[in-house]
Formats: sequence, C-alpha cells, structure tokens
Amino acid sequence: MAIEFTVGAVIPTSPQTLYETWLDSDGHSRMTGSPAHVSAVVGETFDAWDGYISGRNLELDPGRRILQSWRGADYAASAEDSRVEIILEPAAGGTRVTLHHSNIPDGHTTHEAGWGTHYFEPMKKHFAQQ
Repeated sequence: MAIEFTVGAVIPTSPQTLYETWLDSDGHSRMTGSPAHVSAVVGETFDAWDGYISGRNLELDPGRRILQSWRGADYAASAEDSRVEIILEPAAGGTRVTLHHSNIPDGHTTHEAGWGTHYFEPMKKHFAQQ
C-alpha cells in the first residue's frame, strides 16, 4: 500500500520568492545545499539532490502551488512515481509551506523526516541569511 503524509514549515521569505527559488536550478541548489536542475515550465523534468530525486512539473500556479511527480533513485523499476504538492501561503514570519507527498512506494518511510532535514531546515537557514 502506498504511503502519504503532509508536513509543513514557515520559511522566512515571500511565497513568490520561494516559488521562484524552488523552480530555478541555481536557487534550488543554493537553498538546499545540493545540486539541482529544475525548470519553471509545466511538463519539464527536474532532478535534485545530485540526481537522487527526479521528476516532472505537473501543475504550476506562480507564487501559490507546485505539483510535481517525484521518483527516488532507489524506487523499484516497477514502482509508480510519487507526487509532491507544495502549497505556499503568506504567514507571519514569511511563507507557510504545506507539502503533501503521496503515492510513495512501500518501504520508503524516511521521506517524511527527509523533508525536514533536506529541505525545510536548509531553506530556513538560506532565507534567514538573505
């Protein structure tokens, strides 16, 4: 049975800045501290974390929402891609990021903690220094 969860954090920047940074190769790489190749075009592919994650932009609502297919390099060849929906909302102190990750193959239970370790914490540090 596929795994899904929702996590969130407040990041100290505007929704538009976070959206643009997420979908820019240099910006994404700087905010996470790991190489990424991304695009702000629906249908385009991306990779992050030095190729560990790959996927495609499915829907983009500038400054508000990003929907992507995501696939870990360790997913079985027969596994479907997972989906990541990122909602960006203005909040006290910056942007409330609500992330819903669904259709994760069984056995990949570390994804939930990974969002905090590999995205939210580095993003907070990156944008606090801006």
